[in-house]
Amino acid sequence: MFSARSLFQEIVDNDDSYRLFCSIAARGEAQGGWENGRIAALMPSSLRYLAPKVTRHGADEDKHGRIFQALLRKRGLTPTEVPEEADYTMLLERRGIGLAHDKLRRDEPLTELDVITYLAHSRVTEQRAADQMVMLKRHFGDHPEVGKAIRMISHDEENHLAYCHEELLRLAHAGHGRTIQRNLHDCARAEIVVYRDVSLAVMDHMGRILKWPKAKSAALAAGIRAMYGYERLAGWRRMVSLRMPERRDPLGGPATSAPEFA
Repeated sequence: MFSARSLFQEIVDNDDSYRLFCSIAARGEAQGGWENGRIAALMPSSLRYLAPKVTRHGADEDKHGRIFQALLRKRGLTPTEVPEEADYTMLLERRGIGLAHDKLRRDEPLTELDVITYLAHSRVTEQRAADQMVMLKRHFGDHPEVGKAIRMISHDEENHLAYCHEELLRLAHAGHGRTIQRNLHDCARAEIVVYRDVSLAVMDHMGRILKWPKAKSAALAAGIRAMYGYERLAGWRRMVSLRMPERRDPLGGPATSAPEFA
């Protein structure tokens, strides 16, 4: 039998699979940093109070990207090309989830609806990120090579998720509740499809790098599809609920710097 811990250990122990894992993570974080930076710059005047928090969010994502790049450098590795089918952020954009990059590249202020779309997208994707980091922290939080990075990123992702809850509830109380719920539901249903497809693609690449037996690859693919089945039936609901977080104003301060791993 294999577990999440044993699978991730295999990936970390092999330079080629580790290189792909860190490259995928670094690309996604860097993309998130750019998106948040542009959203902060284009924030409508009615929501300017959000701009520093969105800037902090983007700075955290940039920091995470630098952390994964530093982990690669520490092992003497360079980033590798990320396969299109494993590019989570790009595939979400292609499905119309979040704000289109064409819109963010223009110098036109966003609308309040755009900001709601951004926050709903972040609520869903940050739930996914926080869940993944909790799992990694449970199994690898004390790992001598990646544990420090995992603990720091997990803490940040929990802050990001709390921020999304807080700001969406603030906007819901201002009269945008139905719009927020519609956006959350649309985003969650699309995200679970993209996450399934990306997970299958990543495991396929890892299987070829690590020369997994066909039976092992088939079992992993079946597990991913079973998880999608659960999320399609009920699991997606955890991504659309809103509750006031214990951490209040979690992005109200300056971003922390990336630690040294060399």
